[in-house]
Amino acid sequence: MVCLTDPLVQKICQLYEQISKLDSLSPSKEVDALFTHLVLTCIPPHPIDVTKLCSQIQQIRTNLIALCGQAEGLLEKHFATLLAAQDDPLRHLHLFPYYANYLNLSRLESDLLRPHFPHPRSVAFVGSGPLPLTSIVLASHHLTSAVFHNFDVDPDANSMAARLVESDPDLSKRMSFYTNDIMDVAALGEYDVVFLAALVGMEMEEKVHVIEHLARNMAPGAILMVRSAHGARGFLYPVVEPKHLRGFEVLSVYHPTDDVINSVVVARRCPSLVVDRGIMLCSKCTEIQPFNPLCQMNNLIDELTVEEHLC
Repeated sequence: MVCLTDPLVQKICQLYEQISKLDSLSPSKEVDALFTHLVLTCIPPHPIDVTKLCSQIQQIRTNLIALCGQAEGLLEKHFATLLAAQDDPLRHLHLFPYYANYLNLSRLESDLLRPHFPHPRSVAFVGSGPLPLTSIVLASHHLTSAVFHNFDVDPDANSMAARLVESDPDLSKRMSFYTNDIMDVAALGEYDVVFLAALVGMEMEEKVHVIEHLARNMAPGAILMVRSAHGARGFLYPVVEPKHLRGFEVLSVYHPTDDVINSVVVARRCPSLVVDRGIMLCSKCTEIQPFNPLCQMNNLIDELTVEEHLC
């Protein structure tokens, strides 16, 4: 098969074999080195479409995304514990090795959101984890008057996250943490914006079910910010395409080409939905609006061409 002879695929398969044999994915020199090598291998722009690879590589990709998710969770718990031991945890966020990445990603998401909903009052973040850096950065620097409700299925992660912000007089009032599977949360109509973390629904079928649940329960006109991946970065995170966003009007799709790994999909919940034989449809479709990049985001690939509005 062609995909088995691709040098990039071969390299990623070699790294997968090494990672899958590790006794533990907790932070260590060996674990850190392997995942750093994997990320550096996947970051450069590459024309590969990971959704069209052969079944053998697709299974490796699925397994690798799961391993990345486990390792990321353990890394975040490690640093959440370290930060909580500081007198002022929020002043030491730079200790997290990927903090700069979160600063850049949050700025990007804020800039993408602004043309469509510049002043949200209430924000939900689904899959916030033990180190909710996106919510913290957005609340501190970009959406400084919004209330943030963070959802995660792990009670320990929520407890750790809450400890990080409890000493901050502002964020402790505007940020709350809820231990819920988002599929069990129907009261989503109060949120102007919902962020969906990349690793919520690592299997595409599961992620589509989550998106459909959000479409049924979010308020008409509310914005959904979905993290995705493009090219070889699809070996690290699930790829979300416009066709997966039924019930939403896709406004823009952006693929960074720098150290920000995640792509961002911005979508608006359709004004009115009907269900026809189990398929969500909207009564009115509108064209995608262009986005004028801000903050000198010259290293972004703009993909605003969506052939149809899939609801």
